[in-house]
Formats: sequence, structure tokens, C-alpha cells
Amino acid sequence: MFDYRRVKRKGGCYFFTVTPEGRRTVLTDDAIRGGLRQGIVDARRTLPFAIDAWVLLPDHLHCLWRLPENDANYGARWAILKRAASRRAPFTFAANASRRKRKENALWQRRFWEHLIRDQRDFDNHFDYIHSNPVKHGYVERVIDWPYSTFHRHAAADLSPPDWGAYAGDWAEQDYGE
Repeated sequence: MFDYRRVKRKGGCYFFTVTPEGRRTVLTDDAIRGGLRQGIVDARRTLPFAIDAWVLLPDHLHCLWRLPENDANYGARWAILKRAASRRAPFTFAANASRRKRKENALWQRRFWEHLIRDQRDFDNHFDYIHSNPVKHGYVERVIDWPYSTFHRHAAADLSPPDWGAYAGDWAEQDYGE
């Protein structure tokens, strides 16, 4: 088994990409979404964190989290979220022997991709990338039209204009680890 090296900085801000096993197109299912919401509530009870941006697409999700100053354990938070969503899934997937041995659900890929945000420019680029992702993948023509995104929260608070990112721009050519 690989020994993955992860950058962990207490109080850090992180960009994440998380996918279902085999990039199944299940994440926008009502039950899975409800499980993720419940997982956020559950995790925040004991392991608080802030969500700066989030987008949920059928086969992956991206988000930006800020952890408390004394904490860098994002893995424990993801375990709680994944477990909650798996429990609410209205379907099951066959688990291989390794997953059965570890009592893992076959909904999620074991790993996730994380990136420690370095500065404000890095944050802004990833923030924009997250919200423009549904346009990039062709699900909608305008960012505001994708229902599973924190963009709506930002637009409602007048932090982003509702027509922001309406069409693919410079962000479409950038690769942020997806």
C-alpha cells in the first residue's frame, strides 16, 4: 500500500476534489446530498470547519475548507462526511475483498485530492474554479443555473454578481488538479 504524503497545516485552507468509486454519476442523488449535508453537521459537532466554496456534480465534488487554528485533521472530517452519505445511499455497490475486510462502503474512492491554499491569489483561482465547474463540464451555460453550489449563497449576499462566470473564460484552460 502506498504511503501518501499529505500537506497538513493547522488552521490551513484546503481545496479538495472527492469522487465516487469509478466516477459513478450518483452525487446529485437526493439521498446522497442529504447524507453529505448530515455529514457536515455531524463533523462540525466535534471537528469544526468552515466551507468557503462547494460544488457538487454528478461524478465529483470540489470544495474549499478552512480548518481551526489548532487543527489539520481534514481526513477525519472526510471520513465522517463519506460515512454519512454512504449510509443514506438508496443503492449499494459490490465491495471487493479489501473493502469488505476494512468494512468500507464501495460508494467512494478511498483517496481524495487536496491542495493547501498558498495565498489570496491561489484562493481566488480555486474559488472561481469551483463555482465555474458546472459550466466547464457542460451541465449549464451560466454558473447561477447550477443548483448544487455555494455560488447561490455568495450571490444572495451580494458577494458575487448573479451573472458572474456566465460563460467559459480564462479559468477553463487552467488545471487545478481535477
